[in-house]
Amino acid sequence: MTDADQSAPPTVSETARPNAAAIPGALTRYRVLAWITGIWLLVLVGEMIAKYGFGVDDFSWIGVVHGWVYFVYLIFCIDLAIKARWGFGKTLGTALAGTIPFLSFYVEHIRTRDVKQAYGL
Repeated sequence: MTDADQSAPPTVSETARPNAAAIPGALTRYRVLAWITGIWLLVLVGEMIAKYGFGVDDFSWIGVVHGWVYFVYLIFCIDLAIKARWGFGKTLGTALAGTIPFLSFYVEHIRTRDVKQAYGL
């Protein structure tokens, strides 16, 4: 190999690789918020049942809390998606999982398994 070969700029495939060191932190943040979002969504469902089923309207603040928690979940979901190089469909499906009761727990499990397998974590 010559000196010119050793000092060549990185190829596109080398620069397009995700930063594997950033994946564990992003995955942990995503996992924590997926669980918190899922729990608050279940609490919101309970609040809706109390409100519309029994006329109890004392817990209207739960929707606001879930909304803000879901917003943070979206940020961490997109952070992981960028670092793990997910496609648009996978990112959208993961983001929407926080809107359906119990789905965030299942999707979190699947995405965690996939990321751990892909990056050897």
